[in-house]
Amino acid sequence: MSPTEIASQPPANDLSQLSFDLASLRCAYRQGLRLRDVIAEAARRCASDAHHAFIHRLSEAELEPHLARLEGLDASSLPLYGVPFVIKDNIDLAGVPTTAACPEFAHTPNASAFVVQRLLDAGAIPMGKANLDQFATGLNGTRSPYGACANAFDADFISGGSSSGSAVSVAKGWVSFSLGTDTAGSGRVPAAFNNLIGLKPTCGLLSTTGVVPACRSLDTVNIFALHAGDAHDVLQVAAGFDNNDAFSRTAAPHGVDFSGGPFRFGVPREQDLAFFGNDAARKLFDAAVQRAISLGGTPVEVDFSPFLETARLLYEGPWVAERYQAIRDFIDEQPEAVFPPVRSIIEAGRDKSAADLFAAQYRLKALKRACDQVWQTVDCLLTPTAGTIYRIAEMQADPIRLNSHLGHYTNHMNLLDYAAVAVPAGFLADGDAAGLPWGVTFAAPAHKDISLLRLADRFQRSLSLEVGGYTLGATTTSLANVDKMGEPVGLLTDNPARSGTIPVAVCGAHLSGLPLNPQLTSRGARLLCAIDSAPRYKLFALPGGPVARPGMVRVPEGGQAIPLEVWEVPAEHFGSFVAGIPAPLGIGKVELADGRVVPGFICEGIGTEGATDITHFGGWRAYLANRST
Repeated sequence: MSPTEIASQPPANDLSQLSFDLASLRCAYRQGLRLRDVIAEAARRCASDAHHAFIHRLSEAELEPHLARLEGLDASSLPLYGVPFVIKDNIDLAGVPTTAACPEFAHTPNASAFVVQRLLDAGAIPMGKANLDQFATGLNGTRSPYGACANAFDADFISGGSSSGSAVSVAKGWVSFSLGTDTAGSGRVPAAFNNLIGLKPTCGLLSTTGVVPACRSLDTVNIFALHAGDAHDVLQVAAGFDNNDAFSRTAAPHGVDFSGGPFRFGVPREQDLAFFGNDAARKLFDAAVQRAISLGGTPVEVDFSPFLETARLLYEGPWVAERYQAIRDFIDEQPEAVFPPVRSIIEAGRDKSAADLFAAQYRLKALKRACDQVWQTVDCLLTPTAGTIYRIAEMQADPIRLNSHLGHYTNHMNLLDYAAVAVPAGFLADGDAAGLPWGVTFAAPAHKDISLLRLADRFQRSLSLEVGGYTLGATTTSLANVDKMGEPVGLLTDNPARSGTIPVAVCGAHLSGLPLNPQLTSRGARLLCAIDSAPRYKLFALPGGPVARPGMVRVPEGGQAIPLEVWEVPAEHFGSFVAGIPAPLGIGKVELADGRVVPGFICEGIGTEGATDITHFGGWRAYLANRST
């Protein structure tokens, strides 16, 4: 039976209004919805493709093993049970041809890509292989012999690429999520143009075993989803160390989490911004900056020129030779099989020398040093994802120049080893592309994926936009349920539940604005909250100096609540911080007013000899204020 015939078979229930976001699907399964009915509905939706989103849709026979494996299992037993998804057709699915959008290049793998197999093992159901810019070379979605993939909102406009079909299939509500690849922006630009979350993970976090390489040293597998919470849940499953992938790496602790605010975000200088005549996009970016401010952010203007110079290295430098190397034998033997704009880009790699590569690597090292300086003053960057959008006809008439415009804010990311999340930012209000979605990108150093997703979640929810035809509501997965005093909910499965930070309660000279507070801030520590201790302590002004310090002592009776601040300190700097604490002070366990116990400053009992009991003042600040009057 063909995919179209499968899709014509009506499910037992009318599921046409069912949202495929993960929370809605999980709820439906808990209420008894049948797996086969959900997948039949997904097949029906996928069959409606008039956007050239698919290269191959799975037949009934191809779907059956995946369905049979899940039958009889409790839907709650697997994290992605019965979740339909789509795979970019440069990523292997066992038994299904991988074309990279080039029929002459096609091969049928015996095994699925490492990342795909992890999703299958978690219960996800593959619905098809998605269209792409051939050999993942392009940011527009028009460079495919299987047809130019059209935007989900207006078929006259580009979908973005190279992961074009992956994005459109999610935006149209046909599947819950999809996999793409992102070397130069291929997972972020389509997200912006189709109103989606587009996670470009830390390089190496998702294995590329079983992925047709574009630039192997820079390639990442990316995730498209309706909501940041869904992308987070898929990342939990998909990420894992792959010993067979030389570029795979284990997730590191994310360190201080900036997503809950306050946070500092960098924005490009005015002279570094480019919207290519799209004034409506400029207005949306200005609004996005204001929205980030409303979430607790402080904007910091940054010199974006080293980022832009880095971006130019990707195609103007020798990294195009890596694209040539990826398909060297094929393009040398069958150049006519490669789409013309793609061929002109890849063949340019033949002329790059080893000397060119070393010179570019030296320059990249210098540029990364300059770009990394920004993390001394900001927690993340906020940029447009793409300055503007084009009609398909415009792109095909001027494929190289206009495609270059699309990479203005994206091409630097993997060269600099940063993580990024593209997030919807609204709809263009006027101009030629009025009514189309547009987005921004949050970026941060490697391994900050979780913090970026949490911030994207807050940003996306604050807009209350429709995504892929569905409205954000109470049923969608949120990342807001994070205990800031403890560990984040649901870190990556192969990374122990740890943030890489240690909370420390301070009661005296380390409080905000006081003389020893720089011992915390210089180590990258961040204030979590101001809170009282449990009413079991006394506070003493200790003799000596030159910096006045208090000592907090737990007492069996007669204690009071002491005002505190709780800071989170990066674990790698915690030892040096503790080593500088003079006796009789030290770090012990401090009980907070809400019952939690955290590391914090305590004083040895012997240290109170010659000290003054100042408990009645109500805290160190109050004591200092009284002393100065």
